[in-house]
Amino acid sequence: MPAARALPSVRLRPMPLRRYRDFMLFWYARVAGTMGSQMLMVALGWQMYDLTGSAWDLGLVGLCQFVPALLLVLIAGHVVDQHHRGRILALCMAVQCAVGLTLLAASAGHWATRGGLLAVSVALGCVRAFQMPAQQALPPLLVPPEVLPRALAFSSAGTQAAIIGGPALGGFVYVAGAGAVYAVCAALFALAGWLLRSLHYDHEPPPKEPVTVGTLLAGVRFIVHRPDVLGAISLDLFAVLLGGAVALLPIFARDVLHVGPWGLGLLRAAPAVGALATSIVLTRRAITRRAGKTMFAAVAVFGLATLVFGLSTNFLLSLAALLVSGAGDMVSVVIRQSLVQLDTPDEMRGRVSAVNSVFIGASNQLGEFESGVTAAWLGPVGSVVLGGVGTLVVAAAWVRLFPALAQRDRLTATR
Repeated sequence: MPAARALPSVRLRPMPLRRYRDFMLFWYARVAGTMGSQMLMVALGWQMYDLTGSAWDLGLVGLCQFVPALLLVLIAGHVVDQHHRGRILALCMAVQCAVGLTLLAASAGHWATRGGLLAVSVALGCVRAFQMPAQQALPPLLVPPEVLPRALAFSSAGTQAAIIGGPALGGFVYVAGAGAVYAVCAALFALAGWLLRSLHYDHEPPPKEPVTVGTLLAGVRFIVHRPDVLGAISLDLFAVLLGGAVALLPIFARDVLHVGPWGLGLLRAAPAVGALATSIVLTRRAITRRAGKTMFAAVAVFGLATLVFGLSTNFLLSLAALLVSGAGDMVSVVIRQSLVQLDTPDEMRGRVSAVNSVFIGASNQLGEFESGVTAAWLGPVGSVVLGGVGTLVVAAAWVRLFPALAQRDRLTATR
């Protein structure tokens, strides 16, 4: 008998992400909500600096958002694991819409104060304590596991596009007054909430768990016993905590680079330009090899770019440095989020994502507070330079502390 001929292997093309209806609804909602959030933060920061002229108060805006997220982290994770994540997100958008309308009324009535803006920051922190873990834990339910890294990169592309458009648009609209920005924000949050209410996925309510110390701390225990997950999310905490300069952008825009609100909007959007370009590439060509080394290299690039921004007195060079920092950060984000979600079982994703969201919040809101404090002591330039150097030191230290993470090759589930 003649030998059987081997059939040629057929490489199936992955289904386009646009074919996943509910993921696309989530994507559109996230873009609208992120744009509203970014515009809100531009207006809130500029209005606070107009009222007080204080770097310390700019830092307090970040601290007031971080503390509620820290205090509510365990409760938020439990709620996300027990309830429909899409509806939790829709409720978060509704509350932020109400915040935008409140700020609109305060600006129109000329009763916006330092204390009022800080109180609003606390309210936003409470909302985001639930929003961030629900947002992180939802995509694995909307796409198959093998599509998840590509979906997260695409989701990040949309988010970064909103981060580009939001601050730039917010800076230009602010010329008409803070109230105009808050009105647009409220409309965007309302749109995001409506889209999320239209989202459907297979949701089987899990068995009700009593709220005990054990169930609340389950996410913490899981992370502690997973060195790859612990190393990835703690790297973000310490590296971006030191390297974040976003809170000081109003000072750099006005006092170092001598540009107005339009310049602030462009500076705030610049990291997202690099991040957007990088995420588009990662959507088409996902990272499949040398994931650990790539992540650490990306963090080092972020630190170097932060250092250049701190030393620059040229507006175009500062924009370029922020663009590169955004590109480096995006590579790290996609690898880190894919690793955490793939290594975590679904029944634990809410609690693990809640802990992860505190790390992310710490690297942003707490990083803003750290930047404000060090700027008050060392000046804005000294603060950013110190942060850039600190980021490089952390990246080098984490390679030694988490060698298995540095040697991680593929982004596949290990559980």
